[in-house]
Amino acid sequence: MTHSFPSQGRAAVLPRSGPLLHAFTGVLLYLLFTALAHAHGVAEGDKGYIQEISGTHLLPFTYLGAKHMVTGYDHLLFLAGVIFFLYKLKDIALYVSLFAIGHSVTMLYGVYAGVNVNAYLIDAIIGLSVVYKALDNLGAFQRWFGVQPNTKVATLVFGLFHGFGLAAKIQEFEIARDGLLPNLLAFNVGVEIGQLLALGAILIAMGFWRRTAGFFQHAYTANVAMMCAGFMLIGYQLTGLFVS
Repeated sequence: MTHSFPSQGRAAVLPRSGPLLHAFTGVLLYLLFTALAHAHGVAEGDKGYIQEISGTHLLPFTYLGAKHMVTGYDHLLFLAGVIFFLYKLKDIALYVSLFAIGHSVTMLYGVYAGVNVNAYLIDAIIGLSVVYKALDNLGAFQRWFGVQPNTKVATLVFGLFHGFGLAAKIQEFEIARDGLLPNLLAFNVGVEIGQLLALGAILIAMGFWRRTAGFFQHAYTANVAMMCAGFMLIGYQLTGLFVS
């Protein structure tokens, strides 16, 4: 189950930031601004290669899937929020599996069925998922509304939206219909590989941080920073939607 802060922790004055919190916040801001800089873009080399080939090419699509997830900073922010207060491996596996099922279903369906989605709108919803998870970690829904949303259902539902975001990116490659299904499956395998690699790095960093005495103090500020990053992603994508 996802843990939340004690009520007295939420009402307290923000604690003094430590070196680990500064490092976390710096990485968070770096991920955010890198994500904004690369929003809606695919590498021209990758796009040119994909447009020139047809038929089944499993390894290249596996590589592209892993590359996209490792550099998909909005996805990683949400994933980091999901596992922020998860300590047991079985709980981490459950939530990550729900997220993977969600984004796999809509990614495969969206591309194979040729579903046209507005990339800006979908990415704004992905930014909203980051805001939601940060607020959930802060215990805001219990404090404001007296209820705790089902975090498993929320993870699955937001996973579905993340999948449509992946589908929008893949459609930019203009993949040939010949060999489409096996190539999509390979891309999805690559996404899961990239997700596991990123998750491993996040868990290692979180493991060191959790061993420090100030983890629960600074976790509040870290989730506020994550929430702000989500709002910035939403604002950026909605601005792109209205001016595009």
